[in-house]
Amino acid sequence: MIGPRRFLPSISSLLALEAVDRLGSATAAAEELSLTHSAISRQLKVLEAQLGFQLIIRNGTRLTLNPAAEEYCEIVRKLLHDLSRASLKLKANPTGGSLNLSILPAFGMHWLAPRLKDFAARHPEVTVNLSTRLVPFDFRNEDFDAAIHFGRKDWPDAEYLLIAQEEVLPVCAPGILAKPVFAPADLLRFPLLHLETRPNAWESWFMAHDVEVEGLRGMLFDQFSTMAQAAIHELGIALLPSYLAEIEISNGRLAKAYGEAAPSPGSYYLVWPGQRPQRAPLQKFRRWLEDILRTSTPENVALPPDKELK
Repeated sequence: MIGPRRFLPSISSLLALEAVDRLGSATAAAEELSLTHSAISRQLKVLEAQLGFQLIIRNGTRLTLNPAAEEYCEIVRKLLHDLSRASLKLKANPTGGSLNLSILPAFGMHWLAPRLKDFAARHPEVTVNLSTRLVPFDFRNEDFDAAIHFGRKDWPDAEYLLIAQEEVLPVCAPGILAKPVFAPADLLRFPLLHLETRPNAWESWFMAHDVEVEGLRGMLFDQFSTMAQAAIHELGIALLPSYLAEIEISNGRLAKAYGEAAPSPGSYYLVWPGQRPQRAPLQKFRRWLEDILRTSTPENVALPPDKELK
């Protein structure tokens, strides 16, 4: 239940307060909000009268908020931001709502995005909004309904839908291998490229091939796409997910450095907050994803089914 209306200031007054707090003067706030200096002053006085205490410390042309008002303004700023986002979401899809999905850049663009056309065809009433996040976050502090997660079931307070286990493949520019690679250990002759969020990926790959290594160093990247570009420009050998490596191999920009794709110690999941009721768009997206995973073969899913990690 919303509290008494007498404690609900107008949007105009709250916008004036937020702008003055951020910009430090009524003149700057008026310019940003396309109002006059006197209009900003009136809005602030109306707000002070409504709340029953002084918010603004006036020092010549400089305006600052007292400590209590600063705390109040932080809450106001967040609410204004949330209201603006809610309005944009409604405007984008006034009939069926929207799904805000956090994705991992490479998996989201190369695995999920090509399949979203099918979801859009089945559910034209739902708009899917994609934003990238590289590491887990607190759903309570972010405006996401769900996320694509790589790793183990280690996302706090989340529910999981297994998508697939990842496979990785060492790749490099076609011209970088002056001599053939006959064994996994031969790759140690070359610069190895690393991903920030997978710091032990190469160690795990060598371990799976019975090669003991430790403390491997090399160029570090925050995304697979930039690491792939570095490999294309002959800066080293990249360990890429098979769905991305196969695209670059098919267009001739990369080649296999050794062997075939092998499982990595991690899987892809759809995760969503376990303590929050699921909105209808998320329910539809989950059912659609479950359907394509159930009816797809490993070849057209592009990743093999996962075996639970120990």
